[in-house]
Amino acid sequence: MIDAQDTAFMARAIQLAWRGRYSTHPNPRVGCVVVKDGRVLGEGWHERAGEAHAEVRALSQAGPEARGASVYVTLEPCSHFGRTPPCSRALIDAGVARVFAATKDPNPAVSGRGLEQLREAGVRVTEGLLAEEAEKLNPGFMKRMRTGRPYVRVKVAASLDGRTAMASGESQWITGPAARQDVQRLRGLSDAILTGVGTVLADDPSLTVRREELGDIGLATEPSRQPLRVIADRDARTPTSARILRGGNVQIFCSTQAYETAPAQDLAALGVSVTGLGWQEDGVNLGQVLDALGALGINEVLVEAGPRLAGAFVSEGLVDEFWLYQAPVFLGSEGRPTVTLPLQEMAQRRHWQVLDRRQVGDDQRWILVPRPDNQS
Repeated sequence: MIDAQDTAFMARAIQLAWRGRYSTHPNPRVGCVVVKDGRVLGEGWHERAGEAHAEVRALSQAGPEARGASVYVTLEPCSHFGRTPPCSRALIDAGVARVFAATKDPNPAVSGRGLEQLREAGVRVTEGLLAEEAEKLNPGFMKRMRTGRPYVRVKVAASLDGRTAMASGESQWITGPAARQDVQRLRGLSDAILTGVGTVLADDPSLTVRREELGDIGLATEPSRQPLRVIADRDARTPTSARILRGGNVQIFCSTQAYETAPAQDLAALGVSVTGLGWQEDGVNLGQVLDALGALGINEVLVEAGPRLAGAFVSEGLVDEFWLYQAPVFLGSEGRPTVTLPLQEMAQRRHWQVLDRRQVGDDQRWILVPRPDNQS
């Protein structure tokens, strides 16, 4: 039986898990609370890959009192040896009496096995408490384990008239400082930031997380690394002097033909990972890109690109969330559109649900998800 107190302890575990939102990549964000007789004995969250998992941290705080306790954990305890020992065994050895697991781990190496080990050891197991809330902790990890592909967010900054740049390409700055700070935090959540070579050539961006611009991130562990920078570049036109190449950690996807050329080899000589992929007439095969990123352990991808590449993600139904920062300005009818979508009839229009809308400084931030029925 689950009561209000159980729900409150799981809510606390979820709150703890969010503290690692910028730092656990590629591992999932997990929180854990150890309780006996209504008293919290230990709390923990996973901070960084390779370090102690949430359950181990909470058990360490609880010490010998953990025997006979109840444990609230946001994700099924792991059952295999990775960079750390299995948490299911740590819970069994600690002598806990009951484990509440919000969600089952979709990782094939774990899924169901951790809970099964606990049950076989005589631990009472309850699944599904605040499952929906816990699932939101790790949309990328969950999706990658289930489909092999990362979770995709497309971010666009636009004017009231839906323009992302002047006709000349000038775009800095459409939104204000608060929105730009919010984007830094969005980058911090991401394992990879993807753009097109057109954006690299036009804007020469670095696409890094600038820690000094993050502001107060509360109790969260700060970003432990820079996201992988990914460039869709059919002909390997990225200049070797581009700012995005500084600091390494760059992946370029070019065509299989361009992969053998001197420009591609020059980029590889700088330490850039260059991969040749199939290229369609209208652009890179985005499905292959996402498959390749999933194979690299990328959970969450942020697309910061021009209207053509952003539109391709929308057109192919590959967007999980669309983040629109809308500034209270007009850029004029000759400006560049939010996305390039060659739609001709009303029946072709794409429908979105508003997941969140809020004021960020002077700008509006919309978080949208595709409507599954795609109907008006």
